Amino acid sequence: MPKKPRRASASSAALRFAHPFYTTQAPDKRKPHPGGFGTRLLDHIQKNVQRVPAPKGDSTMSLSDIIGPDSVQAIAATGTMTFHAVGDTGRRADSPQGQVASAMAQDYDVVHPERSPAFFFHLGDVIYGNDKDQRYRREFYEPYVHYPGKIIAIAGNHDGEVFPNTDPVSLRAFLANFCAPRQAVPAIAGTIFRQTLNQPGVYWLLDAPFVQIVGLYSNVAENPGFISGTIPGEAQKNWLIKTLKGIAKDRSAGKRKGLVLATHHPPYTSGGHSPSKEMLADVDDACTKGGVMPDLFLSAHAHSYQRYSRTIRFAGRSMEIPFIVAGCGGISDQAVPPATGQKVDDHVFENSRKGYGYLQVTASAASLTAKLVAVDGEARSDYDTVTVDLATNTVR
Repeated sequence: MPKKPRRASASSAALRFAHPFYTTQAPDKRKPHPGGFGTRLLDHIQKNVQRVPAPKGDSTMSLSDIIGPDSVQAIAATGTMTFHAVGDTGRRADSPQGQVASAMAQDYDVVHPERSPAFFFHLGDVIYGNDKDQRYRREFYEPYVHYPGKIIAIAGNHDGEVFPNTDPVSLRAFLANFCAPRQAVPAIAGTIFRQTLNQPGVYWLLDAPFVQIVGLYSNVAENPGFISGTIPGEAQKNWLIKTLKGIAKDRSAGKRKGLVLATHHPPYTSGGHSPSKEMLADVDDACTKGGVMPDLFLSAHAHSYQRYSRTIRFAGRSMEIPFIVAGCGGISDQAVPPATGQKVDDHVFENSRKGYGYLQVTASAASLTAKLVAVDGEARSDYDTVTVDLATNTVR
């Protein structure tokens, strides 16, 4: 006589899906999905996030620390500053990553370095897979062998992931290459002359002509991202609040610069990965307590280009904030639905593109402009541009 099937207890009930990250909806503890990727997915992630290394000093740096005071003065004298930004690279020189790197290098003018991009801001997921210490040679130093600019970065989830045998310490390789004690050519670079960066940590404030950039670490989960929590702690969020209070104080004294805030995980996304609603709520809370909102929000993680426009009321006035996903730096591209002005809650889906490319971000005293340069093999073309008027907090 066949045995009756064992009835699972409520606590061990089987889930419908083993790998629920395909969803474009963020997990929600208040409304768990019947497929099982609500509360239990968040509980699993929050038990596996990694501790965030303490920064050196107050976690701030100036552009002079990166390219020298004379170069900064020359850039400031032009009235504008441009930098590159994109994430999700982690391949090789003979791949779309190499093609994007070559396209970015064309923006440099050795005769007029002050009119060239000041640096490349990598939006995370520099290296994928295990054995990251060794992969830096072929997935970072070789693809950017002809890129003349300095490269700063925030870490992505793959940069912080742990593999017991090859990567037992979260962020070890990232810290060695971007948060080194001094700028020097590391042994892994071999004969390629590219210096490590000496960022103060995995979250930081960069002060530059016309713009301030806050880079945050959104931890190791595939979805969603976190800037605080039980395991990572509250240090990063508390630092963010303190930093934003300082920026707000400078603005009240008439020292107004554009503010760019960046996380690897995107607050909004329509394909490739789910949006990080809890992370955005944390950021919003920090901005409210700090007294200032970003003028532009950059992220990556989804391997595509996506642009959203968010409209909010803050400090008694209306603000339009572009939220850009630029995870199109060379790793396998992902499908993304067309943007047709779809409005969801407080944001509108303005533009999207499947494929590769990079951002040119230009800052002046009056505005911030972000332009996607699409890269198709050896060809490149301007695809999408958005400008924030810093006086009116409106987008055009």
